[in-house]
Amino acid sequence: MSNELIFFIQTIIGLTMVLFAFRMGKNWLYALIAINYVLANIFVTKTITLFGFEATGGNVLYGAIFLSTDILSEYYGKAAARKGVFIGLGATLFYLVMSQLMISYEASPNDWGASAGMDTIFSFAPGIVLASVIAYLVSQLHDVWAFHFWKAKFEGKLLWVRNNLSTASSQLIDSITFAILAFAVFPRLFLDPGSVLPMSVVWEIVLTTYILKLLVAFIDTPFIYFSQRFGPKHELK
Repeated sequence: MSNELIFFIQTIIGLTMVLFAFRMGKNWLYALIAINYVLANIFVTKTITLFGFEATGGNVLYGAIFLSTDILSEYYGKAAARKGVFIGLGATLFYLVMSQLMISYEASPNDWGASAGMDTIFSFAPGIVLASVIAYLVSQLHDVWAFHFWKAKFEGKLLWVRNNLSTASSQLIDSITFAILAFAVFPRLFLDPGSVLPMSVVWEIVLTTYILKLLVAFIDTPFIYFSQRFGPKHELK
């Protein structure tokens, strides 16, 4: 099975799960945002090739988070969407703390190799983590603002336009913020010059990750319309 086919299958499953969570109610969406952001921070450690581009494994889950906050914005309002953003942030900070404590344990002589695997997955440069958290917070809060900005401009109509305009601009902010902070700014601040990349490479990372995120955003367009039929009737009367 090719990477591209797996990518499409993962995207459909991830976006379908957002609709299922929405069907169950607002709190399920909050929980899914938290789970997706934690998983995205784990999956991002794997580098893959998609459509000829170097990519990481977290793009689909980030797309599902944007769909979740857009649904929260559309049906529950700006305050609910912002709450979802901060719930995701809180869950990730908890994961980061607990994962670092876990790898700090001294492994038993009888450990069958799980400790080494955890060290590989959960060990990360502080600059990468900080860049990810800042990019998430800035882009998600912008997405909530932009969605409501366009909702007011279009008087609540053209849902697909509002969804794509807010997501496309926010994903661009996310890609630029993360790449510049992670590979150009923070390595210098944390005295890790070996992690500093030439700006030409940084912009290449921005371009390739943004293209993949736009692809997920394009695929999620029908899902935002499917949400009109999947909403929890007991909450949306």
